[in-house]
Amino acid sequence: MFRGSFVALITPFRDGTVDEAALRKMVNWQIESGTHGLVPVGTTGESPTLTEAEHKRAIEIVVEEAAGRVPVIAGAGSNNPLEAVEYSRHAQAAGADAVLSVAGYYNRPNQEGLYQQFKMIHDAIDIPVVIYNIPPRAIVDVLPETMARLAELPRVVGVKDATGDLSRISMERMVIEGDFSYLSGEDMTAMAYNCNGGNGCISVTANVAPALCSQMHEACQAGDFAAALAIQDRLAPLHKALFAEPSPCGVKYAASLLGLCEETARLPIVEMSVEGKANVKAALMTAGLL
Repeated sequence: MFRGSFVALITPFRDGTVDEAALRKMVNWQIESGTHGLVPVGTTGESPTLTEAEHKRAIEIVVEEAAGRVPVIAGAGSNNPLEAVEYSRHAQAAGADAVLSVAGYYNRPNQEGLYQQFKMIHDAIDIPVVIYNIPPRAIVDVLPETMARLAELPRVVGVKDATGDLSRISMERMVIEGDFSYLSGEDMTAMAYNCNGGNGCISVTANVAPALCSQMHEACQAGDFAAALAIQDRLAPLHKALFAEPSPCGVKYAASLLGLCEETARLPIVEMSVEGKANVKAALMTAGLL
């Protein structure tokens, strides 16, 4: 099972292209800071605006730099099943430990269509699949009964739950048998999700607060929710500030303040406002990160 703080890695840019040196630097900093796993080229990694070559190269770099020290769950989603299969096969060939596969956004399939797309991806590769359920972006919702069907497939091993519904994990745990990785996809509610039986989070905030995020999830796994809450209270202003404007402009600005990379994001994501930047800087200071 996948457990702990997995970082939804940003994709750094310089002069309009992927900044490979910065990406390698971030991978090593994350691992040295205690992050439990890496998730490149998801939504936070700006997958919709990466070229196919950039998408594949970013995964290759992360796998190469991680060198087996922590698991890599490669973003490999698309609303086109054929493209999702291609990205998933590439992730496997590159050495990723699993793929993160998103629900069929824009197409708006029904539950059977969702199941069949994920099954098609599952059947095309030999590494684990984590289902990414994010109705606010994908419009469609993988309902608990469909998640239970998917969990019966031998290589569907978990979910990134970005539904925003804290009752969802309980509904899924009632119908899913055996081991399954329940990973929150929302930083602000990740601790509460863990209290309901979750195993960790695929985190945006971990891009700039990897040590605190990993410590918080380790405390949750140890059942020390008082310690986890103390860390969560330090991080809550940062969670809020990073998402005040369209992601990942906030976390990229925060990363630039820490000297990790430039703040540049690709259109249609624009630079954070002056007020937003002030709030991010203040939140980093509150958390003791700046």
